[in-house]
Amino acid sequence: MFTFALKSGGKLNASKKMKGVEVIVKRKNFLFMLLLVSITVLFVACGGGNANNDADNNDGNTEENNNNENTEEANNDGGEEITKLVVGSDATYAPMEYIDDSGEIVGIDIDIIDAIAEELGIELEVKNIGWEPLFPALKNGEIDFAVSSITITEERQKEFDFTEPYYEAKQVILVPEDSDISGLADLEDKRVTVQINTTGHIAMQEFVGETNPNIVASETMPIAIQEMLNGNAEASVGDNSTVNEYLKNNPDAKVKVIEDDDSFEKEFYGLMVQKGNVEVLELLDEGIKAVKENGKLKEITGLDLD
Repeated sequence: MFTFALKSGGKLNASKKMKGVEVIVKRKNFLFMLLLVSITVLFVACGGGNANNDADNNDGNTEENNNNENTEEANNDGGEEITKLVVGSDATYAPMEYIDDSGEIVGIDIDIIDAIAEELGIELEVKNIGWEPLFPALKNGEIDFAVSSITITEERQKEFDFTEPYYEAKQVILVPEDSDISGLADLEDKRVTVQINTTGHIAMQEFVGETNPNIVASETMPIAIQEMLNGNAEASVGDNSTVNEYLKNNPDAKVKVIEDDDSFEKEFYGLMVQKGNVEVLELLDEGIKAVKENGKLKEITGLDLD
């Protein structure tokens, strides 16, 4: 029995010792893991700080680079000479601007700006934009200037700048050859076609009222003339250059031209520039002056313009 007691007691002491060792080992493992976690957290914190610093430094460098680029662009804008201009036009207005059989934009206006560009030593890129889109395109900076038989008017000068005049025009009335219409006064109760938002359109609005249903506004002058020939109107009003060009190309047309200088004011075409774009405006005025003085403008238009 005693021996059993001793043996039994020995087993109990060994178990206690094993449990003690196990506790020590677990405690050491816990301390090791705690130390490992602490080191990891510290490393991540340091690394994150460096990443943030790098990001901050990169942001600073990016901002600095952007500022430098903007400064360089500003310097370039201020110092570089103009070598090319983008031009907008409505190439449906022969003989002033139209598309020839080869698809090129040609005409008196195009010959004039080409002569100006030659004098200035610059390149031109001419785009056929259309009449109505021409004005917002210039406002939005899509083009540098517009050339399209654009009459200089007080209303247009509120929104755009114009060069010195380069061409003189006037409004005329086109009617069937058997018409008894003899002047503007006879159009008071007549149906009249015009090209929308041209000076012919404005002249008719001033004469019979802006909302008068007898004014038929077409997209182009050739369409307006065709509407009249089709019997949808009794007269057409438009610039003399365009009406005369139509007669030249359609010699068998049963129409006649009525000139009424007492009713229609003289008109002057100018190159139209974005409001406040002094640099382009002055450059074009310089070119117009040059082609007037060297005789090229008269050679192209056949007109003397002071």
